[in-house]
Amino acid sequence: MAADIRALGEPVAPLRRRVRIGYGLGSLCTGTFATVPGLILLYYLTNVLAVPAAVAGAAVFLPKAWDVLVNPLVGAVSDRSRLRGGPRRPFLLAGACTLPPLFALLFAAPPLRGAAAAGYVAVVFLLAATAYAVFQVPYVTMPAEMTEDPAERGRVLGWRVGFLGVAILLSGGLAPAIAHAGDDGPGSYRTMGIAVAFLLALGMFGAWFTTRWAPAVARSEAEHSLRAQLAAARSHRPFLFLAGMWTLQALAVGVMLAGVQYFATYTLGSADAVTPLFACLIGPLVLVMPLWNRLARRYGVKAAQWCASVLFLGGAVLLACTPAAGNALGFGAVVVIGIAYAGLQLLPLTMLADTLAADVARTGKRRAATFTGLWTAAENLAFALGAGAFALVLAVTGFRSSDADHRVDQPGAALTGITVGMSVLPAVLAAASLWLLYRYREDAADNTSATPVSPAPVSPAPEPRQEETDRVD
Repeated sequence: MAADIRALGEPVAPLRRRVRIGYGLGSLCTGTFATVPGLILLYYLTNVLAVPAAVAGAAVFLPKAWDVLVNPLVGAVSDRSRLRGGPRRPFLLAGACTLPPLFALLFAAPPLRGAAAAGYVAVVFLLAATAYAVFQVPYVTMPAEMTEDPAERGRVLGWRVGFLGVAILLSGGLAPAIAHAGDDGPGSYRTMGIAVAFLLALGMFGAWFTTRWAPAVARSEAEHSLRAQLAAARSHRPFLFLAGMWTLQALAVGVMLAGVQYFATYTLGSADAVTPLFACLIGPLVLVMPLWNRLARRYGVKAAQWCASVLFLGGAVLLACTPAAGNALGFGAVVVIGIAYAGLQLLPLTMLADTLAADVARTGKRRAATFTGLWTAAENLAFALGAGAFALVLAVTGFRSSDADHRVDQPGAALTGITVGMSVLPAVLAAASLWLLYRYREDAADNTSATPVSPAPVSPAPEPRQEETDRVD
């Protein structure tokens, strides 16, 4: 049974450690599903299934564009749910039962090529994106409803961010290595899909099971239509600018993820270089995240976000010089981008949590699911649009698709397009995001005392304990 819902403002005991850890397990799903399709799917279509670049871009983008509609819908349905087990956990279970097998089918490599293969992938990817939304939207909403204490919420999100780094590093490193094993053919991608499906299932079922002990201290109020949800977002200017900033930065990251395999194969000269290249991008995630947390504590979350954004921009510009300066510069530039990416994973989540808390204080309404549904829809759309934008660059510059048995040489314009798409385009998007970050006002969000997310588990601060009323029978 779900825990009792407490009244607004009533003191809440610290969350159990197994709840914090168990909730974080869900990021094995969110980090993996956000990374692997963006990293591999476009390349799989153009270089294994012989799908033309423009068609491949549409097959990757359109199913994820569906998130714009389905994510807010899932948020509203979850808000109004009266299912046994609470308003969120039944959705976690539904997503856990459907996404892993759909992901395995996505890379099942049927005996199709060209447009027919693109159609198969688009349909399965649409179903997988829907299953992911059913899990992700309630999952992201849960911290705001498990505790009203910002410090405790920071500890919960700390586990989430920590597992997120593990998921991105593990899936982003292993998936290309498995896919490129052997003859780099359809069978390798089929094996990769099954392996990643097991990782998804571990995180999703783990989060569903362990959150059975989570209290529910509050309940979000649903907006009854997508129009009403968009109107709520427009009325909350701090959220609007914050979501816009992260959307542009997620788009820049999405472009880079889609381009990593092409950059490794055609600019660095080896498809096998994608694993060390991705390790340079994601490796700093866990190592430097405590430094970003310390910077946020000392100078404020917004100031730290400025530093991360500018560093990302600088790394992207530096990456453009790789063809002239050599591979070493390329790897070094990706390390710089990886250091910045660690901050971009941590700091917007912190700002979002505090912005949602400020909205409750300002309006008295609990609209966490509404805002997180829009946030995740924009994020997922940005990652998908990133792959579509990179595919468009490939199509415009004359990239030639092939299957695993018939490799073709690429024209010089396509090679230049790969470098530009991997570096200059993300740099432009990152520069545009700085204007929205400038417009975001911490005082408007009551965010000057924001508590940054701790990237590592910490013991709860000493505080008076009350009788535990949140235990589950």
